Amino acid sequence: MDKFCQNMMFTYVIVYEPPSYGAHHFSLCRSSSNDQVKTSMKNPKWIDELHKQQKFIELDTVILAINCTTAAKKSFERHVVPRRSSSQLSVFPMFFVIIGHLVSKFMASFSTMFYFVLQFFQTHFNNESESWIYVTSANVFKRTAWINIQIRCSQILYWPIFLQENDLRSQSCVEYAEKAAMHRHSMWSTLVVDILLGNLVGWSLFYHSDTICLSVLNFTHGFATFLRSGCVWLMGNPAGFKLNGELAGVLGMVSLNAIQIWSTLWIFVGFIFNYIIRGLSILGILCGFTVPAALVVDMITFATLHVSTLNWLIALVYSLQIQALAALWRLFRGRKWNPLRQRLDSFDYTVKQHIVGSLLFTPLLLLLPTTSVFYIFFSIVDTTINLICILIEVTISVIHATPYIKIFLRLVKPGRFPSGIWLEIFGCESSSTVSPNADFTDKMTSSNESCHLKDFNREKSSFLVSVLHSNYLSIGKVVLPHYRNVFLGVSRSSISTAAYGILIGQRIPSTCGTLLPSPMPWMSLPYKEYWCLCHDSLIACFR
Repeated sequence: MDKFCQNMMFTYVIVYEPPSYGAHHFSLCRSSSNDQVKTSMKNPKWIDELHKQQKFIELDTVILAINCTTAAKKSFERHVVPRRSSSQLSVFPMFFVIIGHLVSKFMASFSTMFYFVLQFFQTHFNNESESWIYVTSANVFKRTAWINIQIRCSQILYWPIFLQENDLRSQSCVEYAEKAAMHRHSMWSTLVVDILLGNLVGWSLFYHSDTICLSVLNFTHGFATFLRSGCVWLMGNPAGFKLNGELAGVLGMVSLNAIQIWSTLWIFVGFIFNYIIRGLSILGILCGFTVPAALVVDMITFATLHVSTLNWLIALVYSLQIQALAALWRLFRGRKWNPLRQRLDSFDYTVKQHIVGSLLFTPLLLLLPTTSVFYIFFSIVDTTINLICILIEVTISVIHATPYIKIFLRLVKPGRFPSGIWLEIFGCESSSTVSPNADFTDKMTSSNESCHLKDFNREKSSFLVSVLHSNYLSIGKVVLPHYRNVFLGVSRSSISTAAYGILIGQRIPSTCGTLLPSPMPWMSLPYKEYWCLCHDSLIACFR
């Protein structure tokens, strides 16, 4: 029981459970306004009058003091109270300390070896001006694979930093300690889940690599046959449309030659494709699911390079044709586009300009259906490929953004995710009169606004006793902010812009705008210092 507010008018006593790290704490959140506790009876009149009076108690300060009391006391006792001598320790704690030292030395040595390997690759392959390996790999795997590899390496390098003790502010307040712990453990929970998924998928790929390789090769052969059949169909009379035979023949032959050349080159890839599948499986086992998934995205982009090139070429012809028709249509209307003021102005064209415009407008308009059907076909194929890549990228972003440790702790200990407070009043007496029902129970909710207390019966009160309770966040509200940060680049305007770009012949973006965690700066510590850092971090955990 804690008494935190007293003046000449009343004494307000609040009973609460002391906050402790790993159990619960109190917090004022705006999201709690929708989760206020529903009362089973009507609020007394004095509670309504209470909210109309002048506020003079800051609940933020009160909640901060409540969260700090027990944490500060424990921190003070840990640093001030002398430790027991080794003779007073039992056998089990001494055995635990010895095991902790041995495990710390082994893990520190293993981590330092891995740190040495990463530093070696960083030194020899990350020199853009001299190393052709870095330039080639960055150009081939420039979408998400390179970023995911950097994220994974930085997460592995920074594990002793995240295991170090928190600052004094986090140690003296349960709320800050909880936030620091969530930030520290979120990365490792994501890493563990990612590696588990990588092992699950990686071992499956490794044991069924021959079957998967044969299935992928058959799919690529069928995909090439589909492209050839589509081009031959477009060169005739697709869906009964009468197209220009000469233009359809030129576009069809260019497309068929590009598809045939790429199919011939893909035969050589088929001989080593089994090794590629095994390499992806091993990479998934060691680095997690996101790294091989990102490599798959880049491999799909590389394998369908002929489709994207043909789509770009035909889209260029289609967009130029659309722009020429729009300009000629403005000529007939006596309009001219003003690029400075971004508007249409009136303009007097000459007779020769109208004649030339008429001669150009007719063939361009008649050739537009032929160009359009080729553009629609390759746009549908290229958009389907991009959607598959975007779906994989969304999966990678969701794996990185999902707060697994928060979901688990919310299911086990919901008190670690408070969302506002509410007061259960069970004792209320005044100096002149006593409540007719002194042991009645009522519930008063409070959000992020400060509460104020004065004499509620216009009489001099003696005391008011209440119990402080906390609301809890739902799992949806715990997870939703993380997903909202991931999809910041996705909006209705971006989707409408992409749809409009397809109509006028522009290239649609190959990424959906999802955000990945930014790679941390590369560490350049000496190996001995890094070993000491790993060892001290693990010793602190065992301690």
